[in-house]
Amino acid sequence: MIEDAGSGRDPGEFLSGDVVHVARGLLGCRLITSFDGMTTEVVLDEVEAYGGVDDPASHAYRGRTKRNESMFREPGTLYVYRSYGVHWCANVVTGPEGDPSAVLLRGGVPIVGVEAMEHRRGRTDHLTDGPGKLCSALGITGEHDGTSIIDGPVRLVDGALPFGATIDVEPRVGITKATERTWRFVARSADGSSLTGI
Repeated sequence: MIEDAGSGRDPGEFLSGDVVHVARGLLGCRLITSFDGMTTEVVLDEVEAYGGVDDPASHAYRGRTKRNESMFREPGTLYVYRSYGVHWCANVVTGPEGDPSAVLLRGGVPIVGVEAMEHRRGRTDHLTDGPGKLCSALGITGEHDGTSIIDGPVRLVDGALPFGATIDVEPRVGITKATERTWRFVARSADGSSLTGI
C-alpha cells in the first residue's frame, strides 16, 4: 500500500465538479499502475480539460457513442481512447454521470518504476511528456477504459506539487476547435522549466 502524501482529500469528492477546477487540482496527484509484476508511478504535471456538449473540441460534443461511453459515467471513471489509431490516451471523468466532461492526462514526472517505463518505451528519455507516452510508460491500454481510477487497476492518489512550483495556464493543443479556451495546465519548477523532461 502506497501511503498518501497529499492533502488527504477523498478522490471521490475532488474528482467531481467543474472540469476546469478538477483539472488544476489533479496537478501534483500521483498516477499508479501495477501490471505484470511492475509498479510504475508518476506525479501529474500536465493536464487538459474537456467539457461535454458545450465544448466543440470534446469527444462528447456530438453525444454518446460506443467510443466515448465512459465519458458519460460517474466521476473517477477512466476514459481511454486511441489517438490517430496509434497511441492510447487516458482521461479522468469528472461527471456528474450523464453529463460528460473529462481531464486528459498529458504528462507526469516518473518517480517509481523508471526501468519498467524505459523498457515499455524503448528509450531512456522523454518517457512521459505527452499523453501517448504517459500511457505507454505506465502500461495503460484500451482494456482499462471504463475502470475506476479510485480503486481500479490504474489508481489516482492525492498529492501535491513541489514547493515553489507554479502552474501555467495555456490553450489546449492538438485540436482545431475551441482553441481559445485556456484549459491546459502545466506545472513548472520555480525557475520556469518543465518538470516532465525526465
